[in-house]
Amino acid sequence: MASGSPDAPCSCDCFVSVPPASAIPAVIFAKNSDRPRDEVQEVVFVPAGTHTPGSRLQCTYIEVEQVSKTHAVILSRPSWLWGAEMGANEHGVCIGNEAVWTKEPVGEGEALLGMDLLRLALERSSTAQEAVHVITGLLERYGQGGSCREDPTPFCYHNTFLLADRMEAWVLETAGKLWAAQRIQGGTRNISNQLSIGTDISAEHPQLRSHAQAQGWWVGPGTFDFAQVFSLTQQPVRMEAAKARFRAGCELLQQRQGSVTAEAMMDILRNKDSGICMDSGGFRTTASMVSVLPQDPTRPCVHFLTATPDPSRSVFKPFIFGVGVAQAPQVLSPTFGAQDPVRILPRFQTQVDRRHSLYRGHQVALGMMESEQARGQQLRQKQRDLEQEGLEAVRGLLACEQTPLPQDLGSLFQAFVEKECQAYT
Repeated sequence: MASGSPDAPCSCDCFVSVPPASAIPAVIFAKNSDRPRDEVQEVVFVPAGTHTPGSRLQCTYIEVEQVSKTHAVILSRPSWLWGAEMGANEHGVCIGNEAVWTKEPVGEGEALLGMDLLRLALERSSTAQEAVHVITGLLERYGQGGSCREDPTPFCYHNTFLLADRMEAWVLETAGKLWAAQRIQGGTRNISNQLSIGTDISAEHPQLRSHAQAQGWWVGPGTFDFAQVFSLTQQPVRMEAAKARFRAGCELLQQRQGSVTAEAMMDILRNKDSGICMDSGGFRTTASMVSVLPQDPTRPCVHFLTATPDPSRSVFKPFIFGVGVAQAPQVLSPTFGAQDPVRILPRFQTQVDRRHSLYRGHQVALGMMESEQARGQQLRQKQRDLEQEGLEAVRGLLACEQTPLPQDLGSLFQAFVEKECQAYT
């Protein structure tokens, strides 16, 4: 399978702040999902489950063995596939993934997408470190591969991941089945479609260095710089753009050292000058997520999701795992069963309308913002007010000033989705 044109725009940015960089005693995670501009991203809640021993699980392209128990997850995902671009589970584990190209060739067969690996790790892990083990184990067994866009022309890549929990974060970067991981126990970190783990490697594939030496990429022994050894010698245009975004992300985080909040992360995700908030040709930021993971285990983790494109003109809405939490139907795309173009071989020969009801309303709002100045300003103000209401609703929780009923937490996201839909009518 082809990996796409050498300068095809493709990007994502993930960020994390670990105390003392955060303004409160919490790990703060954020991601922009930059995808084909007309792709619809839905927000899906999947409850915890128990499964029959030996049962199989259908992912986007292949089946894998199911585990006996899976955790409840909230996922922001392109609506045509099984996995997710970003998400969290009931234990406060958050993961975001990004495309990367290395000296290791992209596999031609259909295997697990990086987005499948992300969802599998959320369903099967109670810590970020455990999620690293889940992904690398699945990678070793099933490999990664398959087209990552809903188009007859394949677009394939390998993946990097930013994983966080209440206490720490990990960066996991892959090249085929090979990988390196870095543990972050304090400060800030970001990733942007390039290898970024240098010599500070906390864990690695057992054959990582021997393979690099056999390929003539590393003379060994001595210093081993993963990014230097495995990065492409001739970088395509998309990788050069990623370098600039990575540097800008580092600077934006550095400016907020010691004072990173959910709002600060939202501001970074909305930054257009850096390219972090993307709108370039056929790609744009199609969904965004910010999570606050308090180190105090008695405090709930709060996840803010947009379910709509362009965070600079979207509403971050709070989600908390609680009693009675259920799927918000307004952010769930229609399904097409066996007639879905992803299921019919050859794949993606036709297109279907995957827009959910919030996405449709948001499209109308975006059009007004661009064509009717007065009405557009009113809509934008409604968005700001609604987002501020959501931030205020959880501020007391994070400051240990409130202890609401679990059933009130579970209905929070649904309530704000309904309010946003009403704002667009």
